[in-house]
Amino acid sequence: MGKRRGVSAVNVVFGWLRQQSNKVKIALGIIISLILVVLLKFTVRNHNHFFIASELIHAAGILILIYKLTRQKTCSGLSLKSQEVTAIFLAVRLICSINMEGDIHTVLDFATLVSTLWVIYMIRYKLKASYIKSLDTCYNYYVLVPSAILALIINPSTSYSYFHRILWAFCVYTESVSVLPQLRLMQNAQIIEPFTAHYVFALGIARFLACAHWIIQVVETRGHYLWLLGAGYFWFPVALLAEIVQTFILADFCYYYVKSVMEGQLVLKMPV
Repeated sequence: MGKRRGVSAVNVVFGWLRQQSNKVKIALGIIISLILVVLLKFTVRNHNHFFIASELIHAAGILILIYKLTRQKTCSGLSLKSQEVTAIFLAVRLICSINMEGDIHTVLDFATLVSTLWVIYMIRYKLKASYIKSLDTCYNYYVLVPSAILALIINPSTSYSYFHRILWAFCVYTESVSVLPQLRLMQNAQIIEPFTAHYVFALGIARFLACAHWIIQVVETRGHYLWLLGAGYFWFPVALLAEIVQTFILADFCYYYVKSVMEGQLVLKMPV
């Protein structure tokens, strides 16, 4: 009885949201996101842990894909192009991490890269028959070329070589749009099976945590980083914008994911 009432209340809430305009939905999304950021700011002392948590959740998403590929023996619903772009930015970030930091992030990036390469191998060779190439229509150069051009123009001003600064900027920009091929495939398919939905939702949570880290940095410095824009230092504002863009790209999917889970639906249906 209590469960039915809970489901009924959820249906009422989502029914009300469905009737609202896009402007209202966006406003509510921003308000909820800001509330979550404030809660994270006061509950997590070391805000650098956000990045570690983000990478761990991304790795958990990859483990979900590995489970899907090994147990279900199908890669239906997965974008090979998105996995390839992910492998590229992870490889570039690993190179930068080895030369610039060499910490826990390096270990996590290496583990995630190896797992991603295994997923690519499975899609390309072992489970090729179940890969729906006709739905994977977002070409890699759509995201790689603009990211490379932007990295050449806007990159961090550090003591490291110009080459490493370009690579670091490239992986930040590429990561922010790496999920686009996967989202495009899901829009083409309209119906998303559970494990693929779990994976993309994990990416959404990971990006939100990374974005929260940047926003909290801006707040704690009282906007100091943003004021650098007036002095010709564009890197931080652009990097922050890249994180926000990726978070909002995934926000719409996360809304439908939560809605489907709360309603007890195993298969997620994307709107036309």
